[in-house]
Amino acid sequence: MRPQVPCQHIREYRYAYGAVSPIDGELFSLVLPYTDTVCMNVFLHELSKAYPDEYILLVVDNAGWHRSEGLLVPENIQLYPLLPYTPELNPIEMIWDEIREKGFHNEIFASLDSVVNRY
Repeated sequence: MRPQVPCQHIREYRYAYGAVSPIDGELFSLVLPYTDTVCMNVFLHELSKAYPDEYILLVVDNAGWHRSEGLLVPENIQLYPLLPYTPELNPIEMIWDEIREKGFHNEIFASLDSVVNRY
């Protein structure tokens, strides 16, 4: 007999933005409602504010909101774009895989807020 795993078919989304330090593994992240230039600007501003005395080289893939002309990059952050079609080379992708695998495996949530609060 095959095991049955319940699944949800709700189409509500929230997006995790994050940066991880390769030196000590410290993670900075925000959950935001969209993947766009406005939310990317919020993330960059909050990242800069959280680490005001650090110079941050942030690896980004070629998503539209990572290379938008409206992007406001703080002075202590430099964006380092990857080659096109290589998002798997972005170190943060390993963190997202771990979160998906260990944090949300075979589980049903009552609401989108409960998912966001779990993160």
